[in-house]
Amino acid sequence: MKQYKLAAVFALIAFASLTWSFKEDLFQVSKNLDIFASLYKEIAINYVEETNPSDLMRNSIDAMLENLDPYTEYIPESEIEDYKLKYVSTQYGGIGASTVSIEGKLFVNEVVEGYPADKQDVKPGDQLVKINGNEVKGKDRNQISQLLRGPKGSTVDMLIIRDGSVITKKLVRDEIKQPNVPYSGMTEDNIAYIRLDKFLENSAQEVKDAAIALNKQQPKGMILDLRYNGGGILQEAVKIVNLFVNRDVLVVTQKGRNPQKTIVYKTLTEPLLLNMPLVVLVGSSSASASEIVAGSLQDLDRAIIVGQRSFGKGLVQQTFNLPYNSLVKVTVAKYYTPSGRCIQALDYAHKDANGKTLKFADSLSHKFNTSAGRSVYDGNGVYPDVVVNSSRPSPITMSIMSKNLFFDYANDYKKKNKTIAPAANFQLTDNDYNQFVASLDGNDYSYASRTERLLSDLRDEAEKENKLSIVKVDLDDLKDKMLGAKKTDLITYKAEIKRVLETQIVSRYYYEKGKVIQAFQYDKELQAAKALLGNSTKMLAVLKGEGEYKTIGSPTKTIAAISTAEN
Repeated sequence: MKQYKLAAVFALIAFASLTWSFKEDLFQVSKNLDIFASLYKEIAINYVEETNPSDLMRNSIDAMLENLDPYTEYIPESEIEDYKLKYVSTQYGGIGASTVSIEGKLFVNEVVEGYPADKQDVKPGDQLVKINGNEVKGKDRNQISQLLRGPKGSTVDMLIIRDGSVITKKLVRDEIKQPNVPYSGMTEDNIAYIRLDKFLENSAQEVKDAAIALNKQQPKGMILDLRYNGGGILQEAVKIVNLFVNRDVLVVTQKGRNPQKTIVYKTLTEPLLLNMPLVVLVGSSSASASEIVAGSLQDLDRAIIVGQRSFGKGLVQQTFNLPYNSLVKVTVAKYYTPSGRCIQALDYAHKDANGKTLKFADSLSHKFNTSAGRSVYDGNGVYPDVVVNSSRPSPITMSIMSKNLFFDYANDYKKKNKTIAPAANFQLTDNDYNQFVASLDGNDYSYASRTERLLSDLRDEAEKENKLSIVKVDLDDLKDKMLGAKKTDLITYKAEIKRVLETQIVSRYYYEKGKVIQAFQYDKELQAAKALLGNSTKMLAVLKGEGEYKTIGSPTKTIAAISTAEN
């Protein structure tokens, strides 16, 4: 009896402490709001120059939130629709076309198959001059979007220039639906493939529908591709995990400073594909809800994760209504996968002397265990079971892309070639590539290679230390050799440049779906996944942490990748 009384006393003390802390927090908030309101008023009334009260407030809000994390943000009424499209809904009223600005001119970049722009023969490369009588010159991206979007059934008058001719188009807006699953299908070796680009409304249902359709073809395994998925709605991630694991299984736990933000998410329904062999593809762009799916399936030993280390966003946001139809999105919690790990990579609570956010050190990571006892680690994202090394685009490829020279050539190619091979096996010939190289003559695609930048830094350091005279001849010699080597970069990086160019060209004929299918020819991660799904012994070895695929040490070390991924 005495121990129960003692426990009650401790509980009462803890509650009193929390109550006091809460009251102190409220006092500080109230005090500082009074100070801020008075300061804002005095500046608005008395400052020597005329001020814009709205700009003052927005700058104040942005400065306050800048000290937190990039996911905590203020959304004014004017940006609500863009916010919903980015984080919530995949539907809007529009014409189904994206635009790109090149040297102050606005061009159609891509059109979506089956929507108004496509039906009315609007083409990539068309220059937009006026939209509903409004000159587009000088307008920013948001202003252009507002001109193109509107209620379903309303009209858009467009004045465009194509090959020097002025053309007018009248389009009727439709409800544009951007699918969460842009492509699903069977590979040539009877493996189901689903690409999920985002976790917005209905994403789980789209994955389920695709999985049901593909399962009818009796695949020997399934690949869920999350490599380009930056996340979205947490509950959709839980539903997707539920397709592959039993009911009432822990998927993710959300924990915040406020106890009310601590929520446990478990699967709620019977699984659809409980025994389907599964591989999940991730990359450095896979974040948030993608990491919940990948990390949970890894912890539950339900899937093999293939690719590169994911982004490392282990934070949860919630939106709150503010006056005048505005919102604030606030980071309210961190999430933890079934093993208990949080994969957050950046420590926003602590910054260096320059205000830069630091990564959690690998040496500080903690080991956790999957359901079967394999080792996994917190911090710095989800580390794959099978690593397929990726390479950064070369400077010459990035330069050609940034100058929109791929875009121009793809448009010209479409004009000269009415048809091309099916997307699955489309490739440029050597003659095509030589024509592209010839088209670059007279265009500025200059760039500094990584080696040149390092040489420049070395020269600067030598000059600071008064040693430039000693190494100048050697540095000049290296610079000359580098300039000579750059002249052959179009040959050295031919394969890489061709792949980017093929993607641009194939989109002109087969739209977004064609880009996905065409890229399969060069997809090392996909090949690695198919090799695994074609060998059940190797699959089991990975899931048991044994043999060729065993993870070695901490997540800072590389694990073995299957041979086809290295070819």
